[in-house]
Amino acid sequence: MSDVGSAVAEFMYISWPEYGNLAEALAEKIRSGGHSFDLVIGIARGGIPVAMVVSDRLGVKIDIINVKSYSGIAERGSPKILSTLTEDIKQKRILLVDDLVDHGETLVTVKKYLEDRGPKQIITAVLFKKPWSKADPDYYLEVVDKWVVFPFELHEVNRLRQARGEDLKNAQ
Repeated sequence: MSDVGSAVAEFMYISWPEYGNLAEALAEKIRSGGHSFDLVIGIARGGIPVAMVVSDRLGVKIDIINVKSYSGIAERGSPKILSTLTEDIKQKRILLVDDLVDHGETLVTVKKYLEDRGPKQIITAVLFKKPWSKADPDYYLEVVDKWVVFPFELHEVNRLRQARGEDLKNAQ
């Protein structure tokens, strides 16, 4: 599969235990990377759980930024920032976290939004990166070309797949 825009996407389902292991692995990779941070910012919605684990493991305060870009499976629009941060990020070292980077528009949009607020540094981290992404996160665990279904969106994705008339015999 070369793009999530294809008519039929391949799916990779992640269980809660797998998700926990992935979040821990990303936190460890970041910790061993030699950077220090003043604030972890999670991109809502998918980046919140992994950002919570990372901020806890690094002992760094967390904030959230809300961005919408997907309306369904492989149905995307332009990223829109719907809410702003509660923390002042001027001259702070920021770790920006999301669950994955697909085409990269969300990560690029949010990073630009944050850069305009004067942080000292922005480092990015995701669990998964798609091979066609125009964004290149500083930290990631794996490159995948499938539609990743995280455990906190299992029923939502399966409802969307059923509405599209897909057979869910391989769904978890």
